[in-house]
Amino acid sequence: MRRCPRPWRPPLSCAWSGLGLLTRGLVTMKLQTPEFQSLFTDGLKSLTELFVKEKHELRIAGGAVRDLLNGVKPQDVDFATTATPAQMKDLLQAAGVRLINNKGERHGTITARLHEENFEITTLRIDVVTDGRHAEVEFTTDWQKDAERRDLTINSMFLGFDGTLFDYFNGYEDLKNKKVRFVGHAKQRIQEDYLRILRYFRFYGRIVDKPGDHDPDTLEAIAENAKGLAGISGERIWVELKKVLVGNHVNHLIQLIYDLGVAPYIGLPANASLDEFHKVSKNVEGFSPKPMTLLASLFKGQDDVTKLDLRLKISKEEKNLGLFIVKHRNDLVKAVDSSEPLKPYQDYIIDCRDPEASTRVCELLKYQGEHGLLKAMQQWSVPPFPVSGHDIRKAGISSGKEIGALLQQLREQWKKSGYQMEKDELLGSVRKPPSP
Repeated sequence: MRRCPRPWRPPLSCAWSGLGLLTRGLVTMKLQTPEFQSLFTDGLKSLTELFVKEKHELRIAGGAVRDLLNGVKPQDVDFATTATPAQMKDLLQAAGVRLINNKGERHGTITARLHEENFEITTLRIDVVTDGRHAEVEFTTDWQKDAERRDLTINSMFLGFDGTLFDYFNGYEDLKNKKVRFVGHAKQRIQEDYLRILRYFRFYGRIVDKPGDHDPDTLEAIAENAKGLAGISGERIWVELKKVLVGNHVNHLIQLIYDLGVAPYIGLPANASLDEFHKVSKNVEGFSPKPMTLLASLFKGQDDVTKLDLRLKISKEEKNLGLFIVKHRNDLVKAVDSSEPLKPYQDYIIDCRDPEASTRVCELLKYQGEHGLLKAMQQWSVPPFPVSGHDIRKAGISSGKEIGALLQQLREQWKKSGYQMEKDELLGSVRKPPSP
């Protein structure tokens, strides 16, 4: 008879510490789910065994714990440890483990590569000095002290490799009740890093079932400290704002960003078209818009896109999409009373000759709520124009200026035919010059 192999169990010393801290408000439980068990790759098994051998504690930290408690396998898993960076380097290098990306070392983070996987491990920390953007840290072996410095209760939990949850601030209770709360006092957490204002909005859209379920003290703390975002880099703000824009309750959250006085400090226009935003947020719902597609609805003119770029340092592709939507949202529309309602969009793509034109037009169709045309556009392939300058030269025309004009004329004929005319038919209309 074939015996089923036993599932791998981590050594108990991996997660023993902390159980004695129950008197300090620690809440524990056991997690044993398929998502949790799926994390135990060969790389993770090797990593935990190395830390146990040297009697250093290692746990899963932050967002990965939140996702696992929600029944979701996390895309990224961060680890926390009582070992200092120097101790981590010693034990990993002694075992022949490759270390990569040493930029995070001064903040306590070591990245190890085992079995073709990267593992980011950070020493438990206390924030000694904060300036609203960065923190000077001190290493600790106290798990609760590290939890205290984190932003939200739902992000402040740890998970041992035997499935034990370590929850100092009722994060699991908040997760079950779909509440987003700061660890401790909202004002203090925000002043440590003003970007936490946008992280609050982002996680509200991710966790909470309905709009408007905020703690009044939290909203007051955000309003009082909104100006602190002026000192945060545009790149960091844009990372968070994009996640707000693709989350739930986006209409409510953008309205709140304006109501609480946050907008001026993150590059959003003072005279925003909030009614347009409300309409477009309904149009794009369920169609996976790019963040800029929705954000463009706040802009009244292309200058607003330029000002946003100056503040947030958005990519060239994002800027071009914003400029395109603001310019064409009212004039590039479906053909009315026509059997080819998509043709104006197709003609634009043909004339534009830009490889990104199709993508931008699809985003415009989402913006406009043209869902039927969007589906048709996604199935349409840009046909190649069948005539080249070389074809016209072979017909006996050598003037570059004349060739260019003829190509444009033939392109217009081809478009009017619904892109059906072939090369010979098009060239048949080209008059050859008389022989000398």
